[in-house]
Amino acid sequence: MLNVKVLGPGCANCERVAQMVMTTLEELETELGDNCPEATLQKVTDHEEFLKYGVMFTPGLVINEKLACAGRIPSKAEVRQWLTSALAETEA
Repeated sequence: MLNVKVLGPGCANCERVAQMVMTTLEELETELGDNCPEATLQKVTDHEEFLKYGVMFTPGLVINEKLACAGRIPSKAEVRQWLTSALAETEA
């Protein structure tokens, strides 16, 4: 199972990252079919939670409790790579 969190106050940039993650997860699900594990996407707006991951600037992206990036909007290719890597780790 993939656990994805978008850290931020709910601003437009946070929403862009969340939408990019959802779109990428849908694409991976289509490509992998039954081999794609279940995924959850959580939007975290609590500043105390940001600090637990070391995020000083939002948006932040956490995949399976590992900080993938913070303070910027990642490219779709980056998000796909991170999610694909996380999927490979869950299968191992």
